[in-house]
Amino acid sequence: MNLFVSNLSFRMQESELADAFSQFGEVSSARIITDRETHRSRGFGFVEMPDDEAAKAAIEGLNGKEVSGRAIAVRVAEERPRR
Repeated sequence: MNLFVSNLSFRMQESELADAFSQFGEVSSARIITDRETHRSRGFGFVEMPDDEAAKAAIEGLNGKEVSGRAIAVRVAEERPRR
């Protein structure tokens, strides 16, 4: 399951994001989206978890919780049509 994570600390690293979610199960990937020009974090990212039950547990366990000094928001990522 692909999860959308917002309100991330701008200093957070992808490894820290993966660590936060790994307490709920296996993390396939964790990506923090960066600005194309400045390469700075845009404050959101995506976490891929192969086990849907673990992903649901991560949503319940982390949504609204403080991670790296900020209360993050976690939900199932919606597929966007390609432009």
